[in-house]
Amino acid sequence: MELAGITKRFPGVVANHDIHLTVRKGTVHALVGENGAGKSTLMKILYGMQKPDEGTIAIHGEQVAFGSPADAIVRGIGMVHQHFMLADNLTVLENVVLGSEKLHGIGAAARKKIKEISDRYGLGVRPDLLVEDLGVADRQRVEILKVLFRGATTLILDEPTAVLVPQEVDALFDNLRELKAEGLSVIFISHKLGEVLSVADDITVIRRGTTVGTAVPAETTPRQLAEMMVGSELPTPETAESTVTDRPVLEVRGLTVHASGGASLGAESEPAAGGLTEFAGAGDVKRVLDDVSFTIHAGEVMGIAGVEGNGQTELIDALIGLKKADSGTITFLGEDVSSWPTRKRREQGVGYIPEDRHRHGLLLEAPLWENRILGHVTERPNAKGFWLDPKGAQADTRRIVEEYDVRTPGIDVTAASLSGGNQQKLIVGREMSHNPKFLIAAHPTRGVDVGAQAQIWDQIRAARREGLAVLLISADLDELIGLSDTLRVIYNGRLVADADPATITPEELGSAMTGAASGHLEHVETTEEAGPEGEAR
Repeated sequence: MELAGITKRFPGVVANHDIHLTVRKGTVHALVGENGAGKSTLMKILYGMQKPDEGTIAIHGEQVAFGSPADAIVRGIGMVHQHFMLADNLTVLENVVLGSEKLHGIGAAARKKIKEISDRYGLGVRPDLLVEDLGVADRQRVEILKVLFRGATTLILDEPTAVLVPQEVDALFDNLRELKAEGLSVIFISHKLGEVLSVADDITVIRRGTTVGTAVPAETTPRQLAEMMVGSELPTPETAESTVTDRPVLEVRGLTVHASGGASLGAESEPAAGGLTEFAGAGDVKRVLDDVSFTIHAGEVMGIAGVEGNGQTELIDALIGLKKADSGTITFLGEDVSSWPTRKRREQGVGYIPEDRHRHGLLLEAPLWENRILGHVTERPNAKGFWLDPKGAQADTRRIVEEYDVRTPGIDVTAASLSGGNQQKLIVGREMSHNPKFLIAAHPTRGVDVGAQAQIWDQIRAARREGLAVLLISADLDELIGLSDTLRVIYNGRLVADADPATITPEELGSAMTGAASGHLEHVETTEEAGPEGEAR
C-alpha cells in the first residue's frame, strides 16, 4: 500500500500536508505523532471516510479512490477506531453483522463465525451481550472482531492497547504476529512508544500534519522516537515527594451495586476470557460492586488497578452520582453525600474526568467554549449569579487552550473537529480549572501523546501538593504505579489486594489484576478499614 502526497484541508487548518506512507505486505507498520498531528485524518482517508484534497492511494500497485468505507472494505481494509462505532442498544452479534448480513447471515452461521474468530484470536466475545453492558476494553474487542468478520487483509488499529493490561497487550501482539505470518498487514497507531518499538517492523513519524521521517525499531529508543514526534528534546521527569496528609477527603464504606438484569461479576459468575461476563439466570441478583470500603486523604492519589469490567465503571458512577448504590455510604469532607445528585457533588468540589470522553465528557457538535461549561454551569467563570456568562466561558476556554496546548484553530470549532488527545486535554483543563477537592480521574491520559501525558501528570501532581485527593483508574500500569501513593486491586467487584507502588512492577500488577498472586501484594478478604466503633470492616 502506498500513499503519496496526501493533503487534507479543513476550515482554518491543514490536517495533512504532502504525507507519504508505504506499508509492506505482512508487516506491522506503526504510525506515531503528537495529538493533532494528523494520524487519524490520514487513516480516515485510507478507510474512505474522507477524501483527500491532493495525493494518491495505491494498493498492490493499482491506484484507487474510495468514496466510502464500503469501497475500502471491498479492498480488504478494515479500521478499528479510537472511539468505537457501536450501537449500544444492540447485541454483540447484531453489531458485528450490521452492514455485512450477506456474508454469513444473521443467525446460526454468523454466530458460528463469530465464535470461530473469537476463539482463534482469544477475544472472549459473547455474541448475546448488549454492548451497553460492556466496558471499554470489551467494546474494543468487539470492534476488532467486526473487522476480522469482514475478511480484512489490512487492519488499521487506532490506539488498540489503550485499555489493556500487559498480558492482554502481549496476547494482542501475538495475534498481530500470527496475522503477519498469514500475509496480512497492520497499521498500528499508538502513543505507547515502548509497545510500538516491540511490535512494529517499520515506523513512520508525523509532526504537524506531515511526515518527518522513518525509524527502524531495532535502532531506536522510545525517547529518540518521542523527540522525533515533538521536534525537540523532552524534559527529564522529576521525582515527586509524598504529599499525603492525615485529613480524610473521601470515605467509602460498604459500597455495593447490584447488576441490572441479573448480570454479575460476583464469585458465582467468573469473567470469561477478556473480561466479558456471562449473564446470570433470570431473577438472580448479583453484585458488580461488592462491599467496597476505602479512604482517600488530602494530597493522596489512590490508584485502582483492574481489568476492564470488574466494577470500576460502577464505582465511578456511584461516586459521581450517576448510579445510586444499593447499600453503603459515601462521605465527602465529613458529610454523607450518598443521596446527593451529581450537580451538587460537582458544585461542592468533585472533579470528573470520565473514562469515555464522547459518552460522558463532551457535546461533540457544540463549540469548545460551550464544552468548557459542561458540569460547571453554575460556577464562575461560566456564570454570574443565575445567568450564564458566555464571555467569561470563552475567555477561560482560550486560557485552557493555551495552557494545555489544545491544538485547535479557535474556540468556536466543534469538539468533534479535535483529535482524541486534544479533546482529552480540553476535559482535563476544564476539570482542573475549578480547583477540585476530590478528582475522579478515569484514564486521564488515554489517547494523548507523551508530551501531553507528562503535562497532565504534572498538573495532577501540582494539585496534589495543594491538597487535592485523587481516585485514579487507568489501564496504563506505568501511570498507575508512577502517580499513585496507594494502590488497590479490584477483581470481581471487590478490592482484593493492596500493592506498594514503590516496589511492584507492571507485570506483577497485571498478574494480580487477572487473579494471580504476587509477592509484592497484600491480599485481603475484606478492606481493612475501621468502622464507627473501631471494628474491622
